Amino acid sequence: MDLFEYDAPPRTVEETGLTTSFLIGLATKVFYEGGTLTPAEVGEVVKLPRIVCRQLINEMVSLNLLESQGLESEDIKSDIRYSLTDAGHKWALEAMMASQYVGPAPVTFERFCKQIERQSINHEEIHRSELEDALSHLVIPRHMMSQLGPAANSGRSILLYGEPGNGKTSIAEALGKSFKDVIFMPHATIVGNQIIRFFDETLHEVAELPEGATKLDTRWVPCHRPVVISGGELTLDMLDLRFEATSRFYEAPMHLKALGGVFVLDDFGRQVSTPQEFLNRWIVPLEKGFDIMSLHTGKKFTIPFDQLVVFSSNMIPEELGDGAALRRIYFKIMVPSPTREEYVQIFSDACNERGIEFKPDVVNTFFDQQYEAKDIVTSGAHPGFLLQHVKAICRYLDRDAELTVDLLEIAWKNVAKSKRRDAIG
Repeated sequence: MDLFEYDAPPRTVEETGLTTSFLIGLATKVFYEGGTLTPAEVGEVVKLPRIVCRQLINEMVSLNLLESQGLESEDIKSDIRYSLTDAGHKWALEAMMASQYVGPAPVTFERFCKQIERQSINHEEIHRSELEDALSHLVIPRHMMSQLGPAANSGRSILLYGEPGNGKTSIAEALGKSFKDVIFMPHATIVGNQIIRFFDETLHEVAELPEGATKLDTRWVPCHRPVVISGGELTLDMLDLRFEATSRFYEAPMHLKALGGVFVLDDFGRQVSTPQEFLNRWIVPLEKGFDIMSLHTGKKFTIPFDQLVVFSSNMIPEELGDGAALRRIYFKIMVPSPTREEYVQIFSDACNERGIEFKPDVVNTFFDQQYEAKDIVTSGAHPGFLLQHVKAICRYLDRDAELTVDLLEIAWKNVAKSKRRDAIG
């Protein structure tokens, strides 16, 4: 694991990169919501050091926006508490009219772009042993491993396609987990005096800095490289900045929250917009390495597009777009249906996970009767699905779950099947 260069805590208001007036507006909103506060308590909200908050508060006192409410405790070394004056309340309300954002101070957009460049996914190399370890819980043909490795190291774009249920999404997730570096995601950044929130605790997994690491500007959060998955619900407008009309600040779109990591577009081809429309939207980001965003004010700006994009589809490449669009997808990897040997291994693993005794003779007999005899396409999802039904049947019959051909045949009636002649590839 590499630890990329990162920003140290600012020591002055100037070192934050933000204007004093902006920080005063943010601080008045913090006091408006929090009431009487100490510099340390303000710092907890805006993620700035106490020394910077004291400088800011001193300026606000000189402007008659804050007044002292005495010491926090009887200890003469304790912090002084402050509250808004009438003028401070007026300032806070005006700041609220501009934006109701109350939280960590944003980092400047210049620093944001610089940090994204520092920690580019292209700076991390995935070796064979690391990829094999990340994919060890899956049954994957060896020839596919030799395709996935270079694709992961490209930091560009991958199309995983093939029959449903064969682990395309699981492979994409595992690719993301094979990256081990710690990166830094800002709570928010600012463009044209507009705040854009980035850090998302539902998507970003916080990481610990190694012991002895230098102090970090806490406006940044150390994270593992994100793996963000979107599916059929994704629409083209969800790739734009989302402006909260009431609170008057922006939320970064999902694919930008994946910066420095992996963005997975699952079920590609099942969205409301056509695959061609999505690929047209992403031609510039995939080719040039930047995206173009727009603010509601009309201002446009470019933002780094640094991530591994994985498209997962049940459709063949030719059904997804024209040649020009498909050229932007650098790796096209078919995920095949499992062979008999792979199917049996998947079944064995599924039995172990569910505490059911694995019987290879039963599985092979079932395979011959249902897949071979009826020319049915195998699926890596079938074993787990069948075993769930077997367990449900056995619970109903008040007996221990076991593997028999009869029980599998009952469960088989609930399986969606397709003929080999209709299969991809």
